[in-house]
Amino acid sequence: MIKEIVTDQFLLSRTAAKATNDDGQVASDLYDTLSYYYFEKGTCVGMAANMIGVNKAVIAFVDNEKIQIMYNPIIMKEEGKYATKESCLSHPREEAKDTFRYKKIKVSYLDENFKKKIKTYTGFTAQIIQHEMDHLEGVLI
Repeated sequence: MIKEIVTDQFLLSRTAAKATNDDGQVASDLYDTLSYYYFEKGTCVGMAANMIGVNKAVIAFVDNEKIQIMYNPIIMKEEGKYATKESCLSHPREEAKDTFRYKKIKVSYLDENFKKKIKTYTGFTAQIIQHEMDHLEGVLI
C-alpha cells in the first residue's frame, strides 16, 4: 500500500528498531511507496521505513531500475570518501545539503526471504544506501 511520507523531524530522528521476519508488510508498503515515487513521480530513489511511519530497520532503494529491500543492513567496509549534495522527500521544501559518502561499500543485510547476504555496492547505488541507512540511525540530511 502506498503510504504518506513522514516529515515530522521528531519521528524521523529516532533510531530504528531491529526488523524481524514479521515485518514483511513494512517491506511491502515501502516497496509500493518507493515504486510510486520513483516510477510514477520520478522524485525518489530510496526510502527507509521511518519515512512511512514505521520505526524498523528496513530500507528500499533502486538498483538498475529494480527496487531492492534490505532488512537490518550494516555497512562492513567503506572506501573512497567524497563530498556530495543530497535532498530528501522528508524535507520537501529544503535545498540539497552538503554531506560525505563513500564510493564503495560492503553491506551485510537480510533479504526479502530473511536470508543473510553480503554485497558490495558502488557509485550512486552506494550513495542511496548510505542515505537510507542514515535514516535508520535518525540522522537527517
